[in-house]
Amino acid sequence: MAASSAVSLLDIKLGRFGAGTRSNHELRLTKWKRKLLWFDGDQAGAPIRRFTCVADMLAPIRRSGGCEKSEERRFDQKMSAHGAGIKTSSSAVPFASPKSRFVSKQEKFYPRCTPRLTGPQSRDTPPKRDTGIANEKDWGIDLLNENVNESGTNEDGSSWFRESGQDLGDNGYRCRWTRMGGQSHDGSSEWTETWWEKSDWTGYKELGVEKSGKNADGDSWWETWQEVLHQDEWSNLARIERSAQKQAKSGTENAGWYEKWWEKYDAKGWTEKGAHKYGRLNEQSWWEKWGEHYDGRGSVLKWTDKWAETELGTKWGDKWEEKFFSGIGSRQGETWHVSPNSDRWSRTWGEEHFGNGKVHKYGKSTTGESWDIVVDEETYYEAEPHYGWADVVGDSTQLLSIQPRERPPGVYPNLEFGPSPPPEPDQPPDKPV
Repeated sequence: MAASSAVSLLDIKLGRFGAGTRSNHELRLTKWKRKLLWFDGDQAGAPIRRFTCVADMLAPIRRSGGCEKSEERRFDQKMSAHGAGIKTSSSAVPFASPKSRFVSKQEKFYPRCTPRLTGPQSRDTPPKRDTGIANEKDWGIDLLNENVNESGTNEDGSSWFRESGQDLGDNGYRCRWTRMGGQSHDGSSEWTETWWEKSDWTGYKELGVEKSGKNADGDSWWETWQEVLHQDEWSNLARIERSAQKQAKSGTENAGWYEKWWEKYDAKGWTEKGAHKYGRLNEQSWWEKWGEHYDGRGSVLKWTDKWAETELGTKWGDKWEEKFFSGIGSRQGETWHVSPNSDRWSRTWGEEHFGNGKVHKYGKSTTGESWDIVVDEETYYEAEPHYGWADVVGDSTQLLSIQPRERPPGVYPNLEFGPSPPPEPDQPPDKPV
């Protein structure tokens, strides 16, 4: 299996928010750039013309991680198993073509051992940075309708496998899954990908993907994506939640990155979006967090916090926050820098919007500058998300079309809700380096 991985550099420049004259500290701050690693690669894999069948018709199906109890997988920990889309070809994983009308008796009896069946193409493609949460159509999830356990060897010596099955549980729980993967002849390059859909009698539905891989250069990556429909336990409203986690690590440098994205929507317009990011390139590290919250009645909260540091002790960062309702609200922020000898410079600023065309602006810095003025200025903010409930419903047709198990007469779903989940941790427990 051929594998490719290109290395690109991301330029990061922390901008300034606020008013007032620029100090030498700030001019120096805004000129700094830190280049951080991300991995990008193209799908590879030559057309498969023959294979060696090694699967037995009665071989047991291996369980897919996508249907085990959900626990977050971070970096190198094993997991069972919001933004722009990840452009992934939906046709990248060909499956067996429809049966011919002229099939021999032997082919009918041994369908897995006929040359017409080909394995999945190579999916050794690492995720891309800052691409947010993909729509379900970008993944091309196509679950098999039968239990499959098959594998093969290609002409170049690379191998592949594909398996699918179904897990059943209490309360009408069902998880259908398909898992596939492959590796090069020497094992230096490999990939796996799992698709799943879950449902139960409470109306819960879930669609998900998990993929991982490595290439001959030692670069490795992991990515997961989920889309969930459920009933909110407090408001009883339908809610759709989407999330994605991605990470990549360099095999040749002390470099890597991690991202976690999430989006939550309900039928009355309540929306929450956010992301946590971390990256490292040799002696440089950076972090970024941001969030958006819309209550569906006109109130909005947005915030961003990003900072970076070097092993020599230099640190710098920038953060801001805004809150608005009915044209009245505030903005505030800070830009700061700490030198290796612990000298600190910072500038803080704020704005008060009164809803009558008047804005109070104030701020100060550690170099002695300050301002406190009232100006005539229009107030602008986004009271509604640019992508909301109607949009996510329209982009979730495959999730909404999941069919639950048939419920027997006289059997009713257990609607008891468990305890609220713990809050999201601010930092991943480990670093992807």
